[in-house]
Amino acid sequence: MNYRHHFHAGNFADVMKHALLVRLVAGLQRKEKGFLYLDTHAGRGSYDLAAAAQGDTLARLPEHPQGIGRLWSRTDLSAPLAEYLGLVRQFDREHGGGGDVPRFYPGSPWIARMRARPQDRLVLCERQPEEHELLDIAFGREKRVQVQAVDGYGAPRALLPPAERRALVLIDPPFEAQDEFARMARAVGEGLRRLPGAVMALWYPLTERARVDAFFAELLALQLPPTLELELTVAGEQSPLKMKGCGLVVINPPWQFDGEAGEILARLAEVLAQEPGGRAKCRWLVPE
Repeated sequence: MNYRHHFHAGNFADVMKHALLVRLVAGLQRKEKGFLYLDTHAGRGSYDLAAAAQGDTLARLPEHPQGIGRLWSRTDLSAPLAEYLGLVRQFDREHGGGGDVPRFYPGSPWIARMRARPQDRLVLCERQPEEHELLDIAFGREKRVQVQAVDGYGAPRALLPPAERRALVLIDPPFEAQDEFARMARAVGEGLRRLPGAVMALWYPLTERARVDAFFAELLALQLPPTLELELTVAGEQSPLKMKGCGLVVINPPWQFDGEAGEILARLAEVLAQEPGGRAKCRWLVPE
């Protein structure tokens, strides 16, 4: 995958991840007390989808028409998906879009910021210099948002437990290195040692099932608290697509999140399928 996420922004994986992120934030907001939102690999924060068709040297096929583009004009979405779409539409309008097709797409930092209350706080980590600069321009003057140019894998160890004693941690790395899964598992272990009740969401691509299963084995060796495995595939195993789906492991999910997530994924499997064999999966990796 290309680290500069604007090539992939708004694709089916973003739709899945961000629709679920909205529900995680909402789940934590059932309590009045604030919480820390920690994004370990925040990227630049927002994306101009017009740039998605421009590679480093050659034009490329944009991915957002098969993602957020599939939802853009729908009026038959459930309330959770409609809320997510409403946030994306609002962001698009506020940044100069507002047309019949999406132009500007919010990354996870903006999804969380748009949903945050005054008592909630955000820490956004991004070590890649160009991406960090753009992130800092967008959020650097926000009172309750801190942008850090650090290796996000060390952030759970460094920043937990927060003063709020509650946290939602999103670990969404670029998956460029061979050891991404191992580094994620170490970060999870360090974070849970610091704050056992932290809600942690771990995104991963579905490209090689064996690597994902090995990742689950590493996680289970940590003696995890209740943990959900959520997956969305847009094509079957025989498809030539390089990335046929993606997943989100959610540790310490909020109350009733499993039911919400299952309904969201089932609907997205219908709307976002690109070839036969797409499906949704929602199961307890570690039961409640």
